[in-house]
Amino acid sequence: MARDTTTQTDHFARALTGLNQLRQFSGAPKQFWQTLLESMALLANARLAVLLHRPSNEADQWRRVGVWPADPAVGSSAHQFLRELDDLANACLDQDAAVRFFDAARGVVANQCALAIRLETEAAPEAWVAAFHLPEATDAQAASALRQLRLVSHLPAAYQSQRNAAQAQVQLSHFASVLDLMALLNAQQRYMAVAMTLCNELAARHKCDRVSLGWLEGEYARIQAISHTEKFEKKMEAVRALEQTLEEALDQDEIIVWPPPENDTRISRDHEHYARNQNVKHVCSVPLRLAGAPVGAVLCERGSEAFSEDEQRLLGLSTEIAARRLGDLKRSDRWFGARWALAARENLAKLVGVEHTWAKVIAVLAAVGLAVLFFGRMNYRVEAPFIVRTENLALLTAPFNGFIEDVPVRVGDVLNPGEPLLKLDTRELLLEEAAASADLERFTREAEKARANIQLAEMRIAQAQADQSRARLNLVRFRLNQAGITAPFACVVVEGDLKKRLGAPVKQGDPLFKVARLDRMYVECNVKEADIHEVRGDATGEIAFASQPKLKFPMRLERIEPASQTKDKDNVFVVRCQFQDAPQDWWRPGMSGVAKINVGPRTFFWILSHRTIDFLRMFFWM
Repeated sequence: MARDTTTQTDHFARALTGLNQLRQFSGAPKQFWQTLLESMALLANARLAVLLHRPSNEADQWRRVGVWPADPAVGSSAHQFLRELDDLANACLDQDAAVRFFDAARGVVANQCALAIRLETEAAPEAWVAAFHLPEATDAQAASALRQLRLVSHLPAAYQSQRNAAQAQVQLSHFASVLDLMALLNAQQRYMAVAMTLCNELAARHKCDRVSLGWLEGEYARIQAISHTEKFEKKMEAVRALEQTLEEALDQDEIIVWPPPENDTRISRDHEHYARNQNVKHVCSVPLRLAGAPVGAVLCERGSEAFSEDEQRLLGLSTEIAARRLGDLKRSDRWFGARWALAARENLAKLVGVEHTWAKVIAVLAAVGLAVLFFGRMNYRVEAPFIVRTENLALLTAPFNGFIEDVPVRVGDVLNPGEPLLKLDTRELLLEEAAASADLERFTREAEKARANIQLAEMRIAQAQADQSRARLNLVRFRLNQAGITAPFACVVVEGDLKKRLGAPVKQGDPLFKVARLDRMYVECNVKEADIHEVRGDATGEIAFASQPKLKFPMRLERIEPASQTKDKDNVFVVRCQFQDAPQDWWRPGMSGVAKINVGPRTFFWILSHRTIDFLRMFFWM
């Protein structure tokens, strides 16, 4: 009896020690539940204890998550206790506790007792029940044990509350740390500055020897920044090993640590290879995600200690928040051509897929281009230089020897029929006219006098002299009429800038002006011999003047000269064309430009290659 009392005292002391430890316990939940089950079993002086868990009070079955002692000696009474566990646990859901003595008629000693009590937790849908087997227990002993168990049934709720508070404190510190990091990143406006700040801050906050940032370009990761390293050679073996290690994390889209924890199913072969080659004790790689897809990764290295789960979560949160800032600057912090190409690739990827986008687009464009090249047709036009000609071109000369008195026009002036061009000095002609008129009057009177005196010979001589004077007078008056040169038709002055020659002498027949008619202009095109066979007699086309290339005017072919001419070492055929619209006011004979003569529809391939094919045929005589 004394030995039993001593044993109970020892059990009670051990139970109190365990319970005191549980009041400030901060370890893993599995260890807490095992310690709690043992302490409660010792407190109730139980021989066997079982911890039952039911996630939901409705449909889920009870699961045994803990047993004390670890290797119990199960007898016939213990078997009966284990069979009654589900009934005991269900009874606890309504009354928070249950006591049951086994029936002696079933072959079990009558004072064998089973206790079950519901444990308080913060998760309302869950149910936790601790069941205890008490051999040789009376009603008073069972009631006393149940009272003692009720005193500690609140410990799971206190542990969970304490654990949640600790987790909230950790999460708060993580949130504050991430906010500080984002404030530093948002202060930078360039992509590389943000990348370097991220690497340096992560290295300082997590006591890492080195932090590297890689970004996904195409199908491969490329190192963007390394902490405390301004410049690095991208072709270095260490950099390539870093990129290969980051690709392993990107392929799995998970946080990977090395050395890996127990029962870890993630592949870390490249991480192991890198750590051993670079003599790094602990490695942690964290992917960066945008819109749920990995776009980059951060690799942290340190030799002091392994990365804990809290550190891994903080790294994941930091990179998740920084990924958006990095992604935005990666798109915008580049020259406009790269931004346009990236936007085009993203839009095209929606149509042809994200893999090999450019190759697919180029293949489609090439197929469409070839189809258009061989089957597409357009109106082919022969190009030829042209010059504007006029049907009437008059050369005005000096009517007699004289001096220039007045020139009212310049080259380029447009004149109506009869408008003056030039006036010669007529003073000498007026004197000659007066003298000739006086001689005519004198000889006429002499002839009349001789007729009155019946002097036939003198009369005839006087009449002949009068006729001579009349002819000279008519000649002078004719020249007076010719002294003013006028426009023979509506024309433009092409040559003859005589304003600087006022008073200068001219001889009869000297060229003074060249005028061109404006209402009968046409186009004279010089078509090369290689293209003349394409031009039809009823072809149409357009011309563009060199002075007004933006304006196009329609024309129609009139005739082709039968013989070629040599111009600039090329044989050309003169093609005369008429304007289809009325001539413009600013058109002048002699203007030049380029004419396009329509010859009919041709394929794009023929248009691009016919000259080359003709050359090859002549060269190889095919």
